[in-house]
Amino acid sequence: MPDLTQLLLDILPFIAIGFAAQMIDGALGMAFGVTTQTLLVSAMGVPPASASASVHLVELFTTGASGISHAWQRNVDWGLFRRLVPFGVLGGVTGAYILSNIDASAARPFVMLYLTGIGFYLLWRAIRMAKPRFEDPKFTSPLALVGGFLDAAGGGGWGPVVTSNLLIQGGDPRKVIGTVNTAEFLLTLSISVTFLLTLGPAAFTLITGGLILGGVVAAPFGAILASRVQPRTLLLAVSLVLIVTSAYSIWKAWPII
Repeated sequence: MPDLTQLLLDILPFIAIGFAAQMIDGALGMAFGVTTQTLLVSAMGVPPASASASVHLVELFTTGASGISHAWQRNVDWGLFRRLVPFGVLGGVTGAYILSNIDASAARPFVMLYLTGIGFYLLWRAIRMAKPRFEDPKFTSPLALVGGFLDAAGGGGWGPVVTSNLLIQGGDPRKVIGTVNTAEFLLTLSISVTFLLTLGPAAFTLITGGLILGGVVAAPFGAILASRVQPRTLLLAVSLVLIVTSAYSIWKAWPII
């Protein structure tokens, strides 16, 4: 019994981190990776490489649970989903291939700088928004290609890049967040399967188990939040998360620039 108690005490912080990160990602369509990675490295003292491997594996489970939850809440635009997935997967596979041959991390600060600007623009739109008016996003295939590529080659970016740009095109925040989250499962699967085959059972650690448990439990709540919160509030929250996470990434990568 004492061993079981100690195991529970050891895994609880990781369950909490997974739960918090997935609540943010499920409700706003972004930031699971950066939230989890930051808390694991900064708060828990996990080595960056171990944290990155854990987050990659965990996202297979959290994106699947999140996609099912968003579909259950009717947050998914299936026409948009079909336009995003093929090009997102193509971009992800290409990015994963390039990552194995060259270092693509040098471009990441410039992408984050762009996303910070997008965040301020969305914040301005949220403040000025009176009566919501939504349009079906037209610029989707190249966007998904770039988002998938950056997610694989740069260690993250599908949510921030795709969600923010679909919102700029006038997409309904609830549908955009739900669709991007649901499409991310197939993207994550296509990127991660090689790493899973390479790492094998060694990739499944106490950290991974806690993050998966917390993230899967939080997935339905994030989807419910996205379906219940007013569009203006969602847009405001997305803009603030985008600004904070992108600015933090720029600050971390400052010596590279």
